[in-house]
Amino acid sequence: MQDAFSHCEDLVRAGDRDRFLATLFAPATHRASIFALYAYNLEIVRIREAARASLAGEIRLQWWRDVLLGDARGEGDGHPVAAALLATIVRYGLQTSQLTAIADAHQFDLYDEPMPTLSALEAYADATSGNLISVCARILEDGRSLEIGNLAHHAGNAHAIAGLLAAFAVHARRGQLYVPLELLDRHGVCARELLGDQSGGPRRASRGLSAALAELRSVARAHLVRAREELSTAPASVAPALLPVALAPAILARTEASDYDPFTPVEIAPWRRAWRVWRAGRRPDRIFRAG
Repeated sequence: MQDAFSHCEDLVRAGDRDRFLATLFAPATHRASIFALYAYNLEIVRIREAARASLAGEIRLQWWRDVLLGDARGEGDGHPVAAALLATIVRYGLQTSQLTAIADAHQFDLYDEPMPTLSALEAYADATSGNLISVCARILEDGRSLEIGNLAHHAGNAHAIAGLLAAFAVHARRGQLYVPLELLDRHGVCARELLGDQSGGPRRASRGLSAALAELRSVARAHLVRAREELSTAPASVAPALLPVALAPAILARTEASDYDPFTPVEIAPWRRAWRVWRAGRRPDRIFRAG
């Protein structure tokens, strides 16, 4: 079993550096289990790239659901991430419903249907980033239940929206659209013109697209403000679960720069990402603040 947990740690170190660094601020006794949680998340979010077709992705997601619900007849024992995650569920009494909800939400990623509304996007963020924060917090509390639903909601939404803004160009090239149609319609943007590889020279953001993205940034910033308010009543022990959100203010600031081009992926230098996580780890009150 130790090999399974070590595999998870290596997977997170290579594939999710922000959460790897955040986990180092957790008590040593909980780190292996947090790595198992984050490795599971990586397995789920990578299914779109790993699957050759949507049906193959659906099958993979269903396999994970079956493992979590105990319907896979021991198949999880042979998969290091599944084995480590199942052991973590038992140790901390985790709710499998939150973990399956992560898989259910990422089913959206397998297809190229656009995100319809802002409320749908926030529900997606709750089920993915919000649930990940909640489950990690329960591990940090040694399995004790705690009331951080509002904190996880606002922090998860801020983190997810910032990440989707940063990856807008990547998603648009492969035909995915997470910016809600509701916002695009409000600003007179035709969604079809944003998607796929466009020939004929560099693409430029229209005023309408810039306005829609600005509105989405405002939503993310409002969630940051609310998360900062909720943090004051949360146990100090849950701070490591929130540390990845420390990147959100930097991403939002980058997308407000005068040279920002939504058709170019937003990149924050690795050393700067590490610095923001480290600084927030030393002073959790800085997690949701800019600068």
